[in-house]
Amino acid sequence: MGDKYLRKLLIVGMTSLVRRARYNPKTVDPRLADLLARKPVRVATVAMANKTARIIWAVMARGETYRAGHRPALAI
Repeated sequence: MGDKYLRKLLIVGMTSLVRRARYNPKTVDPRLADLLARKPVRVATVAMANKTARIIWAVMARGETYRAGHRPALAI
């Protein structure tokens, strides 16, 4: 759902990342490499675009800056 243009941009961006992963697998996120090993390319592309959209939303909603590799603490 949401903005079709923004969704398209995220898909195009992730498609570029997947193409880069094919030629240079050592430089990409290991989660992407694992996902590509398990799922078809288009499914992995859309899944990574969805993940990126969720990260963008969380950063904007909290007014924070993006921190690569950040692992949130588990609520107990």
